This record gives sequence, C-alpha cells and structure tokens, in this order.
Amino acid sequence: MSFAKIKRPGSNELQFVRVNAETNSLEVEDKELNTKYIQLDNPISGTIYGTLLNFKGALESLGDSVYDKPYMSPPVSPVLYIKPANTFNRYGGGIPMPTGESTLEMGAALGIVMAKTAVAVTEETAMDHVAGFTIVNDVTIPHESLFRPAVQHKSRDGFCPAGPWIIDRDAVNNPDDLTVRVFINNQLKQENSTKNLIRSVSRLLADVTQFMTLFPGDVLLAGVPEEAPLAEVGDKVRIEISGIGSLENTIVDELTFLRRERT
Repeated sequence: MSFAKIKRPGSNELQFVRVNAETNSLEVEDKELNTKYIQLDNPISGTIYGTLLNFKGALESLGDSVYDKPYMSPPVSPVLYIKPANTFNRYGGGIPMPTGESTLEMGAALGIVMAKTAVAVTEETAMDHVAGFTIVNDVTIPHESLFRPAVQHKSRDGFCPAGPWIIDRDAVNNPDDLTVRVFINNQLKQENSTKNLIRSVSRLLADVTQFMTLFPGDVLLAGVPEEAPLAEVGDKVRIEISGIGSLENTIVDELTFLRRERT
C-alpha cells in the first residue's frame, strides 16, 4: 500500500488515504475497496499543462515535416498547451463525443503534480518540487495541423479525465521507467514507457520552469505516446501506468454528457 490523495465529490479538500496501485483499490475503514465502487472526483486543483512531442516516437512520426514552415526545425524547447478547467473530468466520468465526430484520440499521459512553487529549478532539485503523480487522459479530436493552436480539438468540455488519485512522489521509484498502457473494451491498444521520453521528468520540469512558474496544484503532463488509440461512443477506456494505478472512463454522446452535467 502507498500513500495518496483523493478528492470526494462535494469536497474542496484532498484526503490522505492508502492505496494499492496494482489492484486500483484504496483502504477505507480497514477494508480494501476497488475504485469501481467508490465515487471519486478529479483530484487536480491547479492548471494542467500538456506537453507536445515529448515521446521519441511522436517526434519521429512527423518525419521531414518538422522542417516545413513556419518552424523549419524540430522544437528546441518544450511545446506546451493548456487543458483548462472546463476539460476536467473524473474517474468513471463520461467523455463526450462532439456532434459530428465519430472518434476521439485517447492520450495516455503521466501527470506530474506540483507541491510547491517552481521557478528556474535544476534537474537535480526538480523532484523536490513534486507532490506526486496521477494519470491523465489527454483527449483530443483527431486533427492534422500542428502549426495552429488546437483549442477546438483539445479543450472541449470533459476532455481531461484525471485520477483516480495523486500518488505520493516517494511511492514511485523512477518516473522515467513507467509502463503506460491503454485498453479499449479490455483489449490492449497501446503500450509504451516513459523510458522513451525525449525530456525526462526532471529535465522537463527544469526546462519549463526556465520560462514560466509552476504553482502548487499545477500539473505538467510528461507527454502522450505516438499513435494514440481511437475510441468511439460506447467504448470503455482504461489507462494504466505502472505503480500509479488505472483511470477508467466511457465514451458517451455529447447530449448524454450535457444531461448528466446539468443534473
């Protein structure tokens, strides 16, 4: 069992618990209960920043297109974007399929949760600023252009499930060697590892905080592996990250999602 923080529905405070990342369960009154039987809210209180092209395969898949206009070269610093508060979603929540779309990309990402303000940190001190880690599904409408802000593709309501908890930093031996798997309807659709990050977790934190401040509660995504699996309405999606647990959601049509949010 490892220490973690959860958020209960209707509460603004995080609660300390003991969790079993292998069974995706938590300890309640000396009993171990699976997350499927406990309603949990999104545990994130700050801003979520996504990182584009931080997996080696994701950058390699672009081929020579990285030399096209307007940039004319591969990125030389982290490429960031924001998953704003309207995108926040919880473990077990429905992910809305926008009207007119038929598939969504399931972007499995390791979320690095900040414990204290980080400004111009070094690789050596970066982890001192980290509270723990969570699982994030960086949902995206499939699109081709990388040279325009993808707000309409990445920032729709409900497009960022996170959780089920924030596992304590010390419970994760090496964040740069975690297996990331995506299952759709219990079938393995993607497997990768944070060993394949271009910038390690510490290096990414150091590089990002050279030009912007990260505050307590903020989350920096380590990146999404190449060839994100596609899901349709009705599909059950499970993202597993070794040592952290699993995040489960179902794709629903947008009208169903809106009805649930209004009740």
